[in-house]
Amino acid sequence: MLEGRIKRISGPIIRASGLGQAGLFDVVEVGDKRIIGEIVRLERDDAVIQVYEDETGLRIGAAAVSTGRPLSVRLGPGMIGTIYDGIQRPLETLFNRGGAFMASGDRGEPLDTTKRWHFIPDPGLAVALEKGERIPAKPGIILGRVKETESVTCAIMTPPDVTGDVIRELAAEGDYTCDAIIARTGGDTPQEIPLAQWWPVRIPRPSAERLLPDEPLVTGQRVIDLFFPLSKGGTSAIPGGFGTGKTMTQHAIAKWCDADVIIYIGCGERGNEMTDVLTEFPELTDPRTGRSLMERTILIANTSNMPVAAREVSIYTGVTLAEFYRDMGYHVAIMADSTSRWAEALRELSGRMEEMPAEEGFPAYLPTRLAEFYERAGRVRAFSGGDGSVSIIGAVSPPGGDFSEPVTQHTKRFIRCFWALDRDLANARHYPAISWIDSYSEYAEEVKPWWERVNPQWAQVRQEALDLLKKEQRLAEIVRLIGPDALPDDQRMVLLTADIIKDGFLQQNSFDEVDMYCVPAKQVRLLELIMNFHRRALACIKLGAPLIKITGLQGTKTSGSEVKENAEDAGGSAALTIRERLARLKSSVPNDAAEALTEFESEMLHALEELDRSYRAKETL
Repeated sequence: MLEGRIKRISGPIIRASGLGQAGLFDVVEVGDKRIIGEIVRLERDDAVIQVYEDETGLRIGAAAVSTGRPLSVRLGPGMIGTIYDGIQRPLETLFNRGGAFMASGDRGEPLDTTKRWHFIPDPGLAVALEKGERIPAKPGIILGRVKETESVTCAIMTPPDVTGDVIRELAAEGDYTCDAIIARTGGDTPQEIPLAQWWPVRIPRPSAERLLPDEPLVTGQRVIDLFFPLSKGGTSAIPGGFGTGKTMTQHAIAKWCDADVIIYIGCGERGNEMTDVLTEFPELTDPRTGRSLMERTILIANTSNMPVAAREVSIYTGVTLAEFYRDMGYHVAIMADSTSRWAEALRELSGRMEEMPAEEGFPAYLPTRLAEFYERAGRVRAFSGGDGSVSIIGAVSPPGGDFSEPVTQHTKRFIRCFWALDRDLANARHYPAISWIDSYSEYAEEVKPWWERVNPQWAQVRQEALDLLKKEQRLAEIVRLIGPDALPDDQRMVLLTADIIKDGFLQQNSFDEVDMYCVPAKQVRLLELIMNFHRRALACIKLGAPLIKITGLQGTKTSGSEVKENAEDAGGSAALTIRERLARLKSSVPNDAAEALTEFESEMLHALEELDRSYRAKETL
């Protein structure tokens, strides 16, 4: 360990002499309170240190001691359900010990070192060792498992940097603490493997093979899954101004997506928003198990009033935890809210280090840091043999909703899925407020085979709907000038269908028990019904049928759920029209009632065929 002396203090940036022989990014303990910091620059005998805690009270001449190791997190059972700060200090433990305000230098073990976990050794490995077989000590070998929660089983693996020729010893089934040694390797460089292991946050964990992102991360949100899909192992950004719904969209995805583990990083968010997350997540019910969502969630809280340097490192902490569960074969989804606040922390630290600023004061290496974060996503074949993935969904908060600012523009270079939030949609209470004009997804081709197994019509109806919405945008400009009545019926039909798509497909009610989540099969069928209605209606218009006849079409029968809705919404006096019922199928037909959609389709097509037949007969006469 090297010891130096503080010679300059500039907020969270400290210059210390006598640490020239330390390593870059080594952890340093500063001052009497042993505040944690990290060496970010070395200049001859001086080291520039960024500290992750409140530096109030530090003085010139105080000690700065290098620990000789990089900033690392402890990986093992007990992380699920825990609330950490950016450097993996357990906030709940610190709160119980010292109250709401955390003192500088306060410490807490990342994992409970007193709790005993029931370790079950891998049966095949245990039998092979009993027989005296030679098991090479390779990275990622599953030594055994620990049931971490009812939803997640933690695999205890050999670390990626394992040393030794063979696995010489494996612990028997029993209860062990995180510090307990559960395996030993033999050879020239023997190593003891504990139940919990350390890993540097800035170094990506390696994997055996990178795989194609050809399976979608199903979120249950129709505008995302069908129009702008995200693959497991993919990267996405949600940019939007204040109040457009970035946080709420991430909450919905966290609850409903089919990832096995959720990691939510509150990076520089306002305290009240982070409080909502900390209080709401434990109350949310996991729809897959019926248990608390926290049984497969890790929260990392770094609010805007916490030390700015810890905000900068929090995203690396989160992605390292995600890679650990990925290596077990789990699919992990990271919600980073927001990367703009993280970039602001980077800008402040860069300014205090007197670096040359680039666009809008951000450091010139902002794109590099963004790339380092987003490129740690991916779907891989782990050393353990399973397939796992890390999907990153980063919220971006451009000032004034200006998507041309540097963080948004540089983020677009490293992501393949862009969900742009629209203020006009948010003001109109259209949820999710994702713009179908400005958003895009480059994963559509990769996930196409998966969706076509759900419904072969997926690609066709998706493209038809997107084309129609773009056509509606062009017609809307004309309508503003001359009004809709001046348009021919076929163009007014485009406007009508676009309204059905917006209200009956893209908009979702998160408080509706049916509409809050939509299964993939129902998503495609809903859009297929809308586009079938549009095509058949256009055919009728070409034969001379006026648009008012189409909008007034009524069916001959309704399903049980629709009968109740008709009575409530129409006062029992008149049945809803085909068009109105089509827009309400999203909430009137449950996810598991596919036959109701088929019945409605038959009724809709029958009504349109009757109209078609009547005008075809007039044309013949």
